[in-house]
Amino acid sequence: MRDSCAILARFPNWVYNSNMLKPQYTITNKILKNLAEIAEAKGIIAKARLLPKQELKLKRQAIIRMSHSSTAIEGNVLDIRQVEALYANKKIDAPTRDIYEVQNYLRALEYIGKFVKSGKPITDKTLLKIHSLVTDKTLPKEQSGHFRPGPVYVVKRRLGFSDEIVYAGPKAVNVPYLCADLISWINQSEKEEINPVIVAGVAHLEIAAIHPFNDGNGRTARALATLILYKRGYDFRQLFALEDYYNKDLPNYYKAVNIGRNYEERETEITRWLEYFVEGFRDEIMNVKNQVTMLALRKIDKTINSQVYLTPKQQQVLGFIDQLGRIRVNDVMDILKCPQRTAQAELQKLKKLGIIKSVGKGRATSYVLK
Repeated sequence: MRDSCAILARFPNWVYNSNMLKPQYTITNKILKNLAEIAEAKGIIAKARLLPKQELKLKRQAIIRMSHSSTAIEGNVLDIRQVEALYANKKIDAPTRDIYEVQNYLRALEYIGKFVKSGKPITDKTLLKIHSLVTDKTLPKEQSGHFRPGPVYVVKRRLGFSDEIVYAGPKAVNVPYLCADLISWINQSEKEEINPVIVAGVAHLEIAAIHPFNDGNGRTARALATLILYKRGYDFRQLFALEDYYNKDLPNYYKAVNIGRNYEERETEITRWLEYFVEGFRDEIMNVKNQVTMLALRKIDKTINSQVYLTPKQQQVLGFIDQLGRIRVNDVMDILKCPQRTAQAELQKLKKLGIIKSVGKGRATSYVLK
């Protein structure tokens, strides 16, 4: 197996009998029904005519909701408004670690977007990169972006009671190979045309079970699931935030992701988890469909289709304006890595389309959403 061999070359003194991961699950009527509804909504969302400003707003809200919920699940205290402020590069008064966690998740989502555009396959380096991003400055450098070197335990703490070990991960020596098996299965699943939602659900649970890192396993698992969905064409214009579903009912999330007391004796039949995962994704996608449908019903020029008439460069510029509030020619030159004349031309095209407007005069001229 290519991924396992690559890792074996990097860790020549480790021994592991690698076997291709074979998830055990049944596609129940409940899963089938939800997958069918997701597929139907996918077509509706893809065809919906939205003004660029509307789509930008929905994308921004999805990124903020993902970052807020995924970090809140693990105890981050920042509220949605504070996360929105950090997304806009504003300073907030909050615990430093919590700020880092949110900023890190925002960077991880940015990386996912770029990775999907690159067309590269998912490898162990992809997994380690995601982890390094979500744990930057919250873990020592020798742990961030590196597989754990020792045992790991999930501990339940209750005031007035002794700590209780609720889960023990696999031996550290096996972690790189277990991850390689997972990555091999993820890549093989595309050839076997396994539904991307099922693949994302399996990946999420496997990372939780392997617990490859000293910390940040949950955020890494959720980010990896998002990457898989984006990469397999299930990005739904990047308007969804599956993490919201988990964060609304954490006890049910923890119950669904329960994998037993330790890795060696874990529950290998994962149908119940997949039913929960697929239902959660369906719930979030229905919310996106409803939002998009309501916006599309408004009176809009029938020729408008933001995914057609806006180039990738123009979408990139709009994304930065949406995040920063305003932008100048020099900023566009940095973003697009282009000369001044090209940057000015791109801004003028967006201005002519009525999407942005200029503010100020001369060298102080900047551009904002109209």
